Amino acid sequence: MKIYYDRDADLSLLAKKKVAIIGFGSQGHAHALNLRDSGVDVRVGLRQNSPSWAKAINQGLAVAETAQAAREADIIMMLTPDEMMSEIYQAQIAPALKAGKSLAFGHGFNIHFKFIVAPPDVNVFMIAPKGPGHLVRSEYTQGRGVPCLLAVHQDPSGNTHQVGLAYGAAIGGGRAAILETTFKEETETDLFGEQSVLCGGLTELIRAGFETLVEAGYAPEMAYFECVHEVKLIVDLIYEGGIRNMRYSVSNTAEYGDMTRGKKVIGEPSRAAMKQILADVQSGKFANEWIQEYRAGLPRFRELRAEAERHPIEAVGNRLRSFMPWLESQRLVDRAKN
Repeated sequence: MKIYYDRDADLSLLAKKKVAIIGFGSQGHAHALNLRDSGVDVRVGLRQNSPSWAKAINQGLAVAETAQAAREADIIMMLTPDEMMSEIYQAQIAPALKAGKSLAFGHGFNIHFKFIVAPPDVNVFMIAPKGPGHLVRSEYTQGRGVPCLLAVHQDPSGNTHQVGLAYGAAIGGGRAAILETTFKEETETDLFGEQSVLCGGLTELIRAGFETLVEAGYAPEMAYFECVHEVKLIVDLIYEGGIRNMRYSVSNTAEYGDMTRGKKVIGEPSRAAMKQILADVQSGKFANEWIQEYRAGLPRFRELRAEAERHPIEAVGNRLRSFMPWLESQRLVDRAKN
């Protein structure tokens, strides 16, 4: 795998280019602000009645309706939700595409599964930060960066790789590392990781642990601290130096329990489920299911979200976090701004 840093990127490739960031969510706000602070001519493309319009204006960014921003731009970065993207592309972006323009993505979903098919004379690349947008922004403001993935899908101009590398450096990725990959590899590993470990696997593990302790008669507050609060402490140690670093830091009792009991929780049934999840990602089954859910009006998604909000772990967590005011001052996510 090829890895690049700031020294490998030529930001002058962006000097005369106009960039449109389509969307102003977690990734959109981070890309727009980091590009602006790197000296890039950037504007945000939104629908006129978007609640994000005022947020972007308040951050000192130029804002235009999506179609206008796309017409003005040499590089169009698509950072809207995956499920909405193909509709936005067809109605607002496709008419603005001309030979030599670049269509960029923060995630390969729509290109890989062919919900979006770009004209052959348009450059297509991806810069995918390996972290939430709020972290991409906070790391940049502190002189650091979040590693990014770079992939090129179409290169009629012959310099799309270099332009993508410059873009990645401009949002801070070159301060950490920019790793070369493909749309296929990024998309399939990203979806698998989200579903089996980072989001789906982790949240169900947390809730199962919480429920097991509460059902056994232990105080919900004790269950929350053991199965939710301390997750960050363990993950921080792994993030810093891998699993070995975490095991070095915890007690011998914890390490022995880790190595002798962990595989009882994540055993062969869990591994078989992971393989099925990966197969569903690779075949496009999950992607098609999700797009069909969106086009049906998200009935199951809304039901599942409401069910999750009602889980006792949320009420217990809200109460306990109110006793820790320092958490509020250290928040990465401020819904009023980003």
